[in-house]
Amino acid sequence: MHRRRAVAVASTIASAALILSAAPATAGTGTDPGSPAAAEPSAAERVAAGLPAGMLHALERDLGLGPEQAGTRIVNEYRAAKLQETLRSGLRASWAGAWTTGTTSGQLVVATTESGDTAAIEAAGARARVVDHSLDELEAVKDALDTAADEHGSTEAPVWYVDVTANSVVLHAQDRGAAREFVAAAGVDPAAVRVVPSAEQPRPLYDLRGGEAYYINNSGRCSVGFSVRRGTTPGFATAGHCGRQGASTQGHNRVAQGSFQGSVFPGRDMAWVAVNSNWTPTSTVRGAGGASVQVAGSTQAPVGAAVCRSGSTTGWHCGTIQQHNTSVTYPEGTITGVTRTSVCAEPGDSGGSYISGNQAQGVTSGGSGNCRTGGTTYHQPINPLLSQWGLTLVTTGSGPGEPGEPGEPGEPGGTWSAGTTYRAGDRVTYGGAEYRCLQGHTAQRGWEPPVTPALWERL
Repeated sequence: MHRRRAVAVASTIASAALILSAAPATAGTGTDPGSPAAAEPSAAERVAAGLPAGMLHALERDLGLGPEQAGTRIVNEYRAAKLQETLRSGLRASWAGAWTTGTTSGQLVVATTESGDTAAIEAAGARARVVDHSLDELEAVKDALDTAADEHGSTEAPVWYVDVTANSVVLHAQDRGAAREFVAAAGVDPAAVRVVPSAEQPRPLYDLRGGEAYYINNSGRCSVGFSVRRGTTPGFATAGHCGRQGASTQGHNRVAQGSFQGSVFPGRDMAWVAVNSNWTPTSTVRGAGGASVQVAGSTQAPVGAAVCRSGSTTGWHCGTIQQHNTSVTYPEGTITGVTRTSVCAEPGDSGGSYISGNQAQGVTSGGSGNCRTGGTTYHQPINPLLSQWGLTLVTTGSGPGEPGEPGEPGEPGGTWSAGTTYRAGDRVTYGGAEYRCLQGHTAQRGWEPPVTPALWERL
């Protein structure tokens, strides 16, 4: 490299030289107590200090770090990201990527295709590595593989990416020969691609949430009621009139979801759908503004109690329970044992969730009126539905593979407690989240922070 370019690179990055350190992430570390640095934490330290405690605890748990190491790592990675931006701007075409190393990310390694860049990189506080391919070259190879996969519909390699640490494009595949054919079809330099054997079969992951849409046999639309399990099989409860046994379903995103395993209508209006491995059942219902409402159990609320409904057409609406054990006749026939409410609903809301406080009540069956002028709706109670097929409701107390029993509220943990009087501004934790009280009240069961946005604000 010409000396003129080396001087230019050094000039560009000299002002931003930033040495990464394994020092603890506390204000004033390594300085005199009375110095300006001790009184004024760096931007990186302010970032670390502002992180939720749960995030730092997760770093400690999942990366095997101590509390001090977790904070130090956050500070070092913040600094590394800033230094990376500056060096990339200075190196331009010779830039080949960067990565951190060490338990606390105490060292930034910068790759370049020009040996003359080494001095400037090291002067900035990073370690230099000279490689064969620039990042632009590797990304062009990956783009060509992307195009080939799109044009040929190839499934020979489920994953490929630019690996800056190896200075190559890495392609995972079960069949090396087929993978090489894929590379040849893309017309790229095989020297820039490294094929590694892999049994990986990635798939998309989606959450099941009460109140969200699903589609039946690529045509009609209904709403998810509540996540359930039958043994180890995940699924959801919904209305029987939405589909017959064997009917296929797609999720709200039109991705293949599952099929109806059981359906009763008329007589009752109940059904359940088993979902494939792309979908994960959750203990939540889609509430006001899309917020998640937690489901802790399925204790039936009394007549006169407030109840809310979530559906894919009209969203979140509330009213009161008017009568239990109601019989109602639809054009298709009579159904019995449903609950009559003053909550409005419209077509497409069928199957959706009815919840009182944090207790599941049932799935939307039918009714009259609409959500513009008001109406009457009926829901199929959830507990008879669960009993019909031996299902268990997924609740806040359900761990993976350990569904909660119907009618048993979960114990989400935290400092919130029924019977406690809270004042505006008080803070509590509940279900792993922190909340601030918006208006003074004495807490009651069914007024848990996730389900009472008028009383609690999630932080």
